[in-house]
Amino acid sequence: MSEPTVRRRRLGSELRRLREAAALSQDDVHARTGLTPAKISRIELARFGVKSVDLDGLLDLYGVDDPAKRSALHVLSRDGSKRGWWQTYRDAISPAYADLISLEADAKSFRSFQTVLIPGLLQTASYARAAIGAINMTSTAEQVNALVEVRMARQSVLTRPEPLEMWAVIHEAALRPTVSTGPVMRDQLQRLLDLAELPQVSIQVLPLDAMPHPGMAGTFAMVGFADTADFDVVVIESLTSTLYVEDPVEASVYGSAFERLRATALPFDKSADLIARQKDTIR
Repeated sequence: MSEPTVRRRRLGSELRRLREAAALSQDDVHARTGLTPAKISRIELARFGVKSVDLDGLLDLYGVDDPAKRSALHVLSRDGSKRGWWQTYRDAISPAYADLISLEADAKSFRSFQTVLIPGLLQTASYARAAIGAINMTSTAEQVNALVEVRMARQSVLTRPEPLEMWAVIHEAALRPTVSTGPVMRDQLQRLLDLAELPQVSIQVLPLDAMPHPGMAGTFAMVGFADTADFDVVVIESLTSTLYVEDPVEASVYGSAFERLRATALPFDKSADLIARQKDTIR
């Protein structure tokens, strides 16, 4: 059995929360809907999907009347095993990475805090190749090339008809030419300046002399959706794995942290000036 997607896990955990809030046991739900306790358990544990008609029955039973909430849950159900262009690269990307790309495809917003790297959605191909090659230490040249292609294809979310709203807070250290050569870094910084001109892209720099801030605990990103903030997902990447924080209470902590980072970072115009000055120092 394949690993459950983030969507299916979110749906299962929300249905379990709604059932418990309604003070209903799985046997109670069985008596009212005909769904067996075993099936209810598998749905809540994200082992099985749920049919649209069964989902409506559960939401009726749990007293979910809000149309936006019902619609959001149906989207999670419908897209629980969503396939897309990234499936072409299934041999090169992990299931967790495919999950991230799938989430980005449906997201309304993407908030990113990075300390030593430019966010992937804002990278040039040359910068991405250098970063991916350094991080994926055992990858072959062909594998690195495939991952670069995936990263470049991901960026289409910024220019689609209803573009992703990207807000990046980037530590000043990430603007230094430590990842690749000077020319590559100059092009990357110019790319940031160009993207910052787009109305849906916001870029702020967190200066080296900033006061202590929540980002000192590490980098993270938040994927947000139009229907309800309850389904925002926090993404935390490490060298060997990707962690998805899906609990709404925990996700809200990261939301508050990002707000503090935005307040601590330089304003947009001063951020652009710093990026431009840094670009001009690189030879």
